[in-house]
Amino acid sequence: MFVVQAMEDSYEVDLVYITERIISVSFPAGAEEHSYTTNLKEVTTMLRSKHSENYLMLNLSEWRNDLSKLNHKVLEFGWPDHHAPALDKICSMCKAMDTWLNGDPRNVVVLHNKGNRGRTGVVVAAYMHYSNISASADQALDRFAMRRFYEDKALPVGQPSQKRYVHYFSGLLSGHIKINNKPLFLHHVIMHGIPNFESKGGCRPFLKIYQAMQPVYTSGIYNVQGDSNTSICITIEPGLLLKGDILLKCYHKRYRNPTRDVVFRVQFHTCAIHDLGVVFGKNELDETFKDERFPEYGKVEFVFSYGPEKIKGLGHLENGPSVSVDYNTQDPLIRWDSYDNFNHRCEDIADSEHGMSTYYMHPSNDGLSPVGHSY
Repeated sequence: MFVVQAMEDSYEVDLVYITERIISVSFPAGAEEHSYTTNLKEVTTMLRSKHSENYLMLNLSEWRNDLSKLNHKVLEFGWPDHHAPALDKICSMCKAMDTWLNGDPRNVVVLHNKGNRGRTGVVVAAYMHYSNISASADQALDRFAMRRFYEDKALPVGQPSQKRYVHYFSGLLSGHIKINNKPLFLHHVIMHGIPNFESKGGCRPFLKIYQAMQPVYTSGIYNVQGDSNTSICITIEPGLLLKGDILLKCYHKRYRNPTRDVVFRVQFHTCAIHDLGVVFGKNELDETFKDERFPEYGKVEFVFSYGPEKIKGLGHLENGPSVSVDYNTQDPLIRWDSYDNFNHRCEDIADSEHGMSTYYMHPSNDGLSPVGHSY
């Protein structure tokens, strides 16, 4: 294993041969532009000297003009840092890696990431499962190396949703997860245990729900006081039809302050949901699993049905008089949250400077669309 520099917090670039043919190139999220560009050029020189034109680069972070200028074969698969990629994007990445590696025994794959290593971990773990289906016995050593990289480097910094999506992918490949094609309608999101986001206790939560990274629902602002044993129910009537990759974010709107905090974030895919009641514990919620303001026993419950009509017999879920709701969703703080700018391109990739010499593919060729940006 070749490591340029592996100081976890202060490294400028971390280059690791995960296997002889799969290479990870990581840059910290806060890397300065000059430092990043200089190191990227050095990495490119090294790759060319060692592998000639036999390397394919998968970019897992934001699209960058300099990346495609320096490297002739770049596949753009980027998605927001600390998030899980779309399930079909995981499949596309594994197929692209497999096709390239099987094309020539000299071919190698380079996983480029600027940001948290959790993104690289998702791809490595997914490909480990993917290659396990078709691989021969002599590739067992490679799978062991991939597992070691994932567990040592990526898992400690990953998010629960990233692990969940690797689990989905593995389960769908092996047949342990059967695909659910029924439409799911979300009616209730219940927080069991109120996080302590205000000085006097309680919080003012509101929800934003995304489908394929596009916003489809914003709730009112709930105001709840009381101890952390209280629960609060956010009701959506009629039920909200959800299908595919879903991202749900819950924010706390600060009192008399034009700012907000993330209470929890969670991603799931409806094809893997088979129960009409789904519960995520604190350790299954992104960012929240390490947030002391969220009670240890706290959990979030989703209540689904197969139709939009109000579910009968759930009157006990209604909030008590201590909970008030403000439906002023015109507040910019409530409305402002978009992933649309994630892959905003400053320059046309086909400009005269490098358009003819750059071999460039985009995941939309596989029926995918680029995701956007979160603030």
